[in-house]
Amino acid sequence: MRRLLARRMKFHLFGAFFVSLGCAALYKFGIAEPRKRAYAEFYKNYDPMKDFEAMRAAGVFESAPPK
Repeated sequence: MRRLLARRMKFHLFGAFFVSLGCAALYKFGIAEPRKRAYAEFYKNYDPMKDFEAMRAAGVFESAPPK
């Protein structure tokens, strides 16, 4: 029973480290990178003036009435 807590703590510390490292890698490659690619693809062909004119025509803005 001597040093039981220290041995268990070492095991759980390494386990927690590897589990957190795995979760971070899964988040980065499963969520963050695809999201970055999606934003890059969206803004590659995005025309803000065309979007503004569409919102203006829909009457979204009070300061810029529809034409």
